[in-house]
Amino acid sequence: METGATRDWAWELRKNSQLATPQDTARGLFFTSMLDSIRGLGNEVAVARCQKVLEGHTFVPFFSYPIPLLVRLTEAAMRELSGQYGGPENAARALGRKATADFMASAVGNAVRLMAGKDIKLLTGSVQTLYRMATSYGERRLEWLGEKSGRLLMRRTFLPVPYHEGVVEGLVTQYGARNVKVRGQQTAPLDSEYDFSWE
Repeated sequence: METGATRDWAWELRKNSQLATPQDTARGLFFTSMLDSIRGLGNEVAVARCQKVLEGHTFVPFFSYPIPLLVRLTEAAMRELSGQYGGPENAARALGRKATADFMASAVGNAVRLMAGKDIKLLTGSVQTLYRMATSYGERRLEWLGEKSGRLLMRRTFLPVPYHEGVVEGLVTQYGARNVKVRGQQTAPLDSEYDFSWE
């Protein structure tokens, strides 16, 4: 994967957005999670800049909203948080981790966690179900490569690879896994895969 210094994330995200259809939606929770991340900086100017790209929309956590709006907000949030996190890629990973934490803290996330019990493989094996509860688009498949390693394949997803690296890391750490490592790579314009492991 190219570094944030050379990769034009704004251009990539705009191209991704152009591939969306009216049926492609995401839950409002992901919008409010990103805005909370920016608000946490205590910079109301940054919050205002990010809200401007949302064209006056407000969000209810489990209502669905067009994915191009979330893509635009992600682009703005990566830019606004870049300085704090040491680049847009690190900012995107932080946004992904927070989105996972917020989703798993919701009533739906808690229900999934209760069904999985204490088994991290059951939890991470629910990834397609989790994504389907959160978004209307795409396919995800999990392959186990070892006792503590696996690969997540994602087809037709609109947010950047570093964001989903953060999502995967956040999901695996839900059960106290330590030294989680996640490495993603793009395999097609809207497709990617993620190798992950933990101790």
